[in-house]
Amino acid sequence: MSVHKPVLLQEIFKGLCLKNGDVVVDATLGGGGHSKQILEIISPDGKLISIDRDIEAVENFKTKLKSLKLKTKKENVVIINNNFSRIKKILESLEIFSADKILADFGISSDQLDDPERGFSFQKESRLDMRMNKEDKITAWDVVNKYEEKKLENIIKKFGEERYARSIVRMIMKERKVRTINTTAELAEIIGKSVPRKYHLGKIHWATKTFQAIRMEVNRELDHIEIFLQQSIEVLNKKGRLAVISFHSGEDRIAKMIFQKNARGCICPKEFPICQCYRMPKIKIITKKPIVPDEKEIKINPRARSAKLRIIEKI
Repeated sequence: MSVHKPVLLQEIFKGLCLKNGDVVVDATLGGGGHSKQILEIISPDGKLISIDRDIEAVENFKTKLKSLKLKTKKENVVIINNNFSRIKKILESLEIFSADKILADFGISSDQLDDPERGFSFQKESRLDMRMNKEDKITAWDVVNKYEEKKLENIIKKFGEERYARSIVRMIMKERKVRTINTTAELAEIIGKSVPRKYHLGKIHWATKTFQAIRMEVNRELDHIEIFLQQSIEVLNKKGRLAVISFHSGEDRIAKMIFQKNARGCICPKEFPICQCYRMPKIKIITKKPIVPDEKEIKINPRARSAKLRIIEKI
């Protein structure tokens, strides 16, 4: 049974302006919390396409659907095991060439995080894996045991924004000379020995940022987000809306930059008296500042604390 708690649920649905008959893409199915609520709003005439790169998420939601009393026809719910960065081809394969609303939650599913077999969490000992798609070749074990020192340090600095990246990687390299690092517990222990004692007393666990960075590298998360956002803007209908939830500054930065770029009109130099580029804005930004969870939601679901919601509309 899924334990995933959807973040900013009411804010998402209010911002997307969902209605009966909409064609909606839930690009990150996860535990299915968003998809379930979307179906209730857009039924009986709407169509939902739910996507996830994790086959377990797909199969779990298919099972869950059987127990739901849906107002819509079965053919109006399509569940796809694929990467959301292929959203355009996914829709084309279904002979759907545009969507009214698109939603993406870039955070890792609680179901994945809490599954000890997946190797995402330092709180449960398991083999270093961290693949969202089990068919992918690169695992966390490969990143930790095979990457060159400088590359590994850059990953932990960039994706984890970890101030002690250098000392952590030096300790990893020292351990690699003696043995392979096989489990999440072994890696967490190494990280713990690499950072100052005061770091152990912080609000977040000392291994959080390093584990996050390795997971993002394994799954090439930022690369896929950038592709997804560009394609989503392309496939949206006029007046269609896209909502994205980020949990990492890098994710939010990419969304902000892409939205600003596509919301911009003329880019001619200021000294030009008349526009020569004829560039027109493709979208308008609905959320001038990202929407964040209130204290009540964070108390109920601590994993929501870093969530940021941005919404745009196709012109």
